[in-house]
Amino acid sequence: MLFAEMNRFDRRPVAAGEAEVEYLDGEIRVLRPGAYVRCAATGEPIPLEDLRYWNVDLQEAYASPEAKLRRLGLKLHK
Repeated sequence: MLFAEMNRFDRRPVAAGEAEVEYLDGEIRVLRPGAYVRCAATGEPIPLEDLRYWNVDLQEAYASPEAKLRRLGLKLHK
């Protein structure tokens, strides 16, 4: 099986459907090509080119910093 490692500057052809991704420190490895991954907190699709937040230990993606905090059970104080 071939694996493609990406960092935030890489571009790839857009494939339809949900991607399967391994989250690494500072980059991701695409295990199954796709156009997006799902946010673990909200369930919303995140286009791979917009993916900025993830947890390596939990192997989860997040749509925003707030979504990551929500998933971890923390609240933002304004």
